Formats: sequence, C-alpha cells, structure tokens
Amino acid sequence: MIIAERKPIEEILEMVRAFKKILIVGCKGCVTVCNAGGRKEVGILASIIRLAREKDQNPIDITEETLERQCDPEYIEQLADTANDYDAILSMACSVGPQFIGARFPEARVFPALNTEFMGGALEHGVWAEFCQGCGDCKIHLFGGFCPIARCSKSLLNGPCGGSSGGKCEISKDVDCVWHLIVEKLMNDGKLDQLTQVKPIKNWSTSRDGGPRKVVREDLKL
Repeated sequence: MIIAERKPIEEILEMVRAFKKILIVGCKGCVTVCNAGGRKEVGILASIIRLAREKDQNPIDITEETLERQCDPEYIEQLADTANDYDAILSMACSVGPQFIGARFPEARVFPALNTEFMGGALEHGVWAEFCQGCGDCKIHLFGGFCPIARCSKSLLNGPCGGSSGGKCEISKDVDCVWHLIVEKLMNDGKLDQLTQVKPIKNWSTSRDGGPRKVVREDLKL
C-alpha cells in the first residue's frame, strides 16, 4: 500500500489562493485506506478551504469528487466533461494521481494535496511503516522474509552494522533492528547458515536502467 499524508493546510491554501472555482478529487485506493485522500478526507479539506476563504472574505466554489482510482486512465476519464470547467484541480492521491490528471487534461492546473511517503503497511490503527522500496529485484526469501533494503537504516545486505542494541536500531529505540529479526527468524527455521553466503552489492541500475520503469503484460493488453 502506498502511504501518503495531506500537505500542511497553509501550503494547500497558498496553492489555490488565486482561484475562485476548484475541483478536489479523492481516490478510493491506497490513500483511502491510510485515511489521507478518500471521500471523507476530500470533504474535510473542502470545508477547511471554504472556512479559510470566508474568513479572508474571498469565497471559493468547490466541487468534490472521489474516483475509484487515480492511477488508471479509465477512471480519470470520468472527469472528461468537467475538468476544464475549473480554475484548478487538487488531487488527493499519491503523486501518480495529479500526474495522470495533468497528462489527460493538459489545459488544467493540477496540484498535489498529499505528500507521498512510502510503500508500507499498518502496524496498528493510525500507524504505518515502510516495508518496501520497490527495487524491482525482491530477495526477502534470503532474509527470512524481511527486507533489509527498506527496513535497515543503512540498507545493509550482509549483517547488522554493530550499532543495534536490544533488538533496536541505533537511530531510535522505537525502530526494530531488522537484522535482529532476520537472525531470529533464520535461527528458528534452522537456516542461519544462509547468512554465510555473501550477498553482492545491490545493482540499482538493473531496476532504474533506462529511466522510469514499466511492466508490460502482453496477455492483458487489448
């Protein structure tokens, strides 16, 4: 899941300061799950902007819309009849959303209302943590199912740095040392000898060679 947070309201108000009619577009995907950009959050942001503008005696006309996803052209197309009717569009999605909307409607002024943070999961209600950096060459099976690239503060592939204590990373007592977790898991599985096999330095060019990555499934293409 992509984790995102709403930008500071001051920043958003500045984005739309000069506009009189805007569209706020939410997304029912990841940002709804992490309570950042779903229908409820769209309504809250719209109310905050309206109140702020009324206080400044500078009223604004706001339309609220929440799409199934903003990372899929077929759902972006639902805005085709109205997108250019607004002075600006605020996208409450990960950064893919405003890019897709802007590409589909090049005449529109599109702004991101969220900051995209990372790919992760929920630790508890209201708490999310990073678990993946999308490196394109997953090797967690070699590390007891844990990702040292995303979850080790130094992205070490061949053991801990020596700075951890009591199973916690040296950067904070609130951060688990993933290498402590890896060693415990492999010991329990009787596979600790896997760590004697030196892992080569991560070749990041294999995942970013040639610019932005693309996945093509010929069996799914129309």
